[in-house]
Amino acid sequence: MDDLVIGVLRVSLALFIIVDPIGNVPIFISLTENMSFEQRKKAFQTATIVSLVLLLVFALIGQQILEIFRITPQSFMIAGGTLLFVIAVKILVFGGWEEKKTLPESIGAVPIATPLLVGPGAITTTIVMLRSYGLQATLVSVLIIFFTIWLVFHFIEKINNFLGTTGAIVIARIMAIFIAAIAVGFMIEGIKYYFP
Repeated sequence: MDDLVIGVLRVSLALFIIVDPIGNVPIFISLTENMSFEQRKKAFQTATIVSLVLLLVFALIGQQILEIFRITPQSFMIAGGTLLFVIAVKILVFGGWEEKKTLPESIGAVPIATPLLVGPGAITTTIVMLRSYGLQATLVSVLIIFFTIWLVFHFIEKINNFLGTTGAIVIARIMAIFIAAIAVGFMIEGIKYYFP
């Protein structure tokens, strides 16, 4: 039982750092700034559900999926890093992720659910933690993390109001720089695997 608790704590901490729902609040707000309250709520509901399903699937059969399609975690890093970099550049240059005639559900699925919440880092971490701590600890940790994400989305308006418009813009731009740096890191790690 003690091993399970320790495993859950370690896996939850690792996933929380990778997913970073609190640090991404300005990005989430920026992505949905032109939506009504109901549209934003729908986008966040979609993001939570899609993220949870994706991570549960990869926790249960992630390794098998990668093996079937002959995809390496490094390929995920390059692809996910490229997409994250595009998002970061859009936020830095245009001040947000703007897509015309895009449904809230689409924004919720991409880019919020993936790759911002469940990207190559979260997928790889889940597969590695599954090997290290077992299925039970990994599944419990995934549920804990997505309860945390649900809480963040539930109180996101209050968090955003606390930050203020200027604060949210500044943090969003700073976070975009960090996202770009993370994206470059993903791509470099992936490329180094193929070209050591």
